Amino acid sequence: MDTEFSAIANTIKNRRSVKAQAMNGNEIPNGHIAAILELANWAPTHGNTEPWRFIVYENPIEFCLQHAELYKQNSMGDNFLAGTYNKLLHQGDKVSHVIVAVMKRGNLPKITPLEEIAASSCAIQNMLLGATALNIASFWSTGGMALKPALKEYLGFNEHDLVMGILYFGYANEYPAGKRNTSIEEKITWVK
Repeated sequence: MDTEFSAIANTIKNRRSVKAQAMNGNEIPNGHIAAILELANWAPTHGNTEPWRFIVYENPIEFCLQHAELYKQNSMGDNFLAGTYNKLLHQGDKVSHVIVAVMKRGNLPKITPLEEIAASSCAIQNMLLGATALNIASFWSTGGMALKPALKEYLGFNEHDLVMGILYFGYANEYPAGKRNTSIEEKITWVK
């Protein structure tokens, strides 16, 4: 096969989610993060709405404190769990950068929210693949307050926007093995 295809296939097949706690604390140069974000900007986008927005935290510990406090403020009574608070507080202890990915709804009514979400997801995937190519570990989290309206409001987005997740980037000493539960042949129907 073509060497360019092989290189892309290799990057895709080697992309892994590495939990933030499994990262080693080494710092990623900001230029690498900027290059990864540039790849996000080349995601497919219907109507050229380019709905992806990113908030980059160079100090993940500060973001994690804000995240944990937001959880605390929005958890009433028995809903508050000290373990969850502590996990959110320390989620960034070993990561280099945290990026909050947001789908900012465009102003073209004919473009459905689903299309904007798909475009934003493609932008995130571009980032994850770029990170893999640079030997940077990544984790796309939708835990904690990520999908709650309170985080979106805290960040200054409106009701039609959507936080797509919190992306943790760092370096890792080990990467988990990849696996698929079913083969691709079981997921395809060929029609002639």
